[in-house]
Amino acid sequence: MQSRSWINWSLGALVALSSVPASAMTRAQCDQQYATKKAAGQTGGQSQAAFVKACLAAADPPPAGAEASQGAAGTEASQGGAESTNKLREAAQNPVADLISLQFQDNPAFIYGPYHGTQNVLNFQPVIPIHLNEDWNLIARPITPIVRQPRLAPDLGPEFGLSNIEPELFLSPAHPGEFIWGLGPALYLPTATDKTLGTNAWGAGPGAVGLTIQEPWIVGAVFNNVWAWRNGQKVDAMTLQYFVNYNLPEGWYLASQPIITADWRARAEDKWVVPVGGGVGRVFKLEDLPPINAQVQAFYNAVRPTAGPVTGPIWSLRFQR
Repeated sequence: MQSRSWINWSLGALVALSSVPASAMTRAQCDQQYATKKAAGQTGGQSQAAFVKACLAAADPPPAGAEASQGAAGTEASQGGAESTNKLREAAQNPVADLISLQFQDNPAFIYGPYHGTQNVLNFQPVIPIHLNEDWNLIARPITPIVRQPRLAPDLGPEFGLSNIEPELFLSPAHPGEFIWGLGPALYLPTATDKTLGTNAWGAGPGAVGLTIQEPWIVGAVFNNVWAWRNGQKVDAMTLQYFVNYNLPEGWYLASQPIITADWRARAEDKWVVPVGGGVGRVFKLEDLPPINAQVQAFYNAVRPTAGPVTGPIWSLRFQR
């Protein structure tokens, strides 16, 4: 029923700390070095402010009266800023990057149910990396869906409320190679405020993520399958989200990140939802605010429930910040 996204390339506020004042060139170099180490998971938990302060302390200050070099310094600073943005974009597209983010994803789905209504699912998706030691990180990704469900029968709906919160935990190497991966449990919590919004049962299942970064391409997938049971209510559901991103200059990128779902307990004609589509996104900064990763995508459900009682949706949009 609900649309879910586990990927940390959402239209979200990426957490970054401000550094101490410095010349444009020196500060850009330090910021670039920190962004590179952050994307590779090599900061050892050190904050950006502390890293930049140490970096500036170790750097030789620019000579006084170097007016002739200011133009070149400005150009290098601009290049460093672009490189830093691109590194942040790369980290934002990595589901198990060592990067805190607060993500909001809105998913309106159209022509849904017997009355061809519109369902809307707003997901709040914080991503919290936890440093276990120098070699391993634990990535916590709790997904909280707030659902507006259209009328499904004369005496059923419309409803608005909370669906099942679904935390996911990934154990991932802090220093991965070309193939980046994570494994861990996916949980299913009995938090639905109405029977049309979810199944109030405790559940869990396996989760996995794998990707490779071969610039300008980033390709990977996130998978989980959860089982839940309570008083005759049963859940057996799979979610598979593959992602293909093509990165462009100045923080822009093209993306295709459909979420494929399967309800293994449903009839064959109602089992699968298979969307096709994609969209565009950009990582950018506004003044002194943390970087923002903005994205919009559109999908057509090539395979969807057709027998009912709940059919569709036929197409959907996804807005992320």
